[in-house]
Amino acid sequence: MAVAGPSGPAMSREDVDRALARLGEEHEAIESSLLAFQDHSGRRLLEGAGLTGTTKERWAATEQAVSLLWAHFDAYTDALTTARALRRRRRWPTQGELNELTDLLRGPGVTVAGSVLPDTAYGVNALAGPARLSERLSLDELLERMNGWYAEAMNVVSAADAVWSALPARIDLLSAEVQRVRSLAHSIGVRPGAHPSGDDLEELIAGLGKLREQVISDPLAFLTAEGDRPDTSRYDEAGRALEDIRRQVDAVLHVRDDVDQRLHRLRDIISRADRTLAEARSARVEVLAKIAASEVPAVSSPSAALHEQLSAAVDYRRSAQWHRLSPLLDSLEHNADDELLRARDSLTAVTAPLAVRAELRGRLDAYRAKVSRHGAGEDLLLIERYDQARRLLWSAPCDLRAAEHAVLRYQQAVAEVLVPGRPEPADRRTGP
Repeated sequence: MAVAGPSGPAMSREDVDRALARLGEEHEAIESSLLAFQDHSGRRLLEGAGLTGTTKERWAATEQAVSLLWAHFDAYTDALTTARALRRRRRWPTQGELNELTDLLRGPGVTVAGSVLPDTAYGVNALAGPARLSERLSLDELLERMNGWYAEAMNVVSAADAVWSALPARIDLLSAEVQRVRSLAHSIGVRPGAHPSGDDLEELIAGLGKLREQVISDPLAFLTAEGDRPDTSRYDEAGRALEDIRRQVDAVLHVRDDVDQRLHRLRDIISRADRTLAEARSARVEVLAKIAASEVPAVSSPSAALHEQLSAAVDYRRSAQWHRLSPLLDSLEHNADDELLRARDSLTAVTAPLAVRAELRGRLDAYRAKVSRHGAGEDLLLIERYDQARRLLWSAPCDLRAAEHAVLRYQQAVAEVLVPGRPEPADRRTGP
């Protein structure tokens, strides 16, 4: 019958053998893990890096945890070695030996030095327990503590290694691409102080250099909120900034390639606007001479500013100042199109009275043709009113208001004469 002791009922020989086998396997697993940790590339990098910020704090706590982990492992090894030696004394251990083995394998029979760690983000201090000079633990308690410390230490080195594996190389590639864009930009005059994109490029280069330094010295600061993968948001933002700059540089290159065609189109538009304004001024003189009692708007002169800007664009083209030519051409094209529309609107406004007179003439002739088709061309009233309207419309200057009234009276008379079934009088005259 098993004898009860401080650690509970004494273990049987079979229980002891099974416990030793399990604890031996655990020992081998922990030893392999510790050796793998020592060889981990992230650990070697952390030991040799000039750390700052979050990584510096967490790595200092991790190093203390790893040091205690080895001390606990040594205590675990010594206890397991003692238990194995006791079991090997005889094939059939005595009851006293079984009691001793039970204390070693189940009871708090392992003395370890006090293990207090500083507070950290991953809470190894909670695993270490309260401050003590020494404490006694069971082998299972040692296992639990060592596994917890190892997992947290491995999390730190793995996270740092993941960031170092992901970000610096990508930052270097992006920096190389920035340098290529910078060389191209400088070749077309996009430089700091001369073009906004030149300033943006310099800021981007400085920002990438600073970002790389921070990634190297504080990799754990570049983890996502969940802490499960590298945070690439700042790198992605830099990539988007480069694309914006690249588009600006491409726009300047596009200007260089299409400048001759665009300048030709600008000259044509500005010339058409000038000709249209000249036509409007001539038309205004004609309207003032031919139309009476009509307000004719004034016609402005051609835009001197457009001609000056066009000359500046030609100078920029001649001196290959593409970065200055790009925004100037964009502005010129917009303003030139507006100028042509303004000139056309001015011509339309000036010639409106002539268009009204032409419309009245056409209407008068159309009604006369209608009268002729209905055989009422000899009607004296219609003849008289037609002649009045015609004299007004073909006289100079033409009184549009009187002419319009005369055409309306003629239309009314035509409508009366052409009423179906109405007898036609032989002779009708207007009243006095």
